[in-house]
Amino acid sequence: MSRKKERFEKVYSQGVANVIEIWVDKETGVNYVYKQSGYAGGMTVLLDCQGKPVITKE
Repeated sequence: MSRKKERFEKVYSQGVANVIEIWVDKETGVNYVYKQSGYAGGMTVLLDCQGKPVITKE
């Protein structure tokens, strides 16, 4: 049985109780920011100063 290729990669993490992480979609290069505080959390597209998505080029 082959292992399925992971689409998202965590590239940054800080905090323990209040976590902030940055994830990159390896297919599109779009960056997402994830925020967790206690039992709550959420993820959204990371935007640059012009309001456009941050894209990581390989």
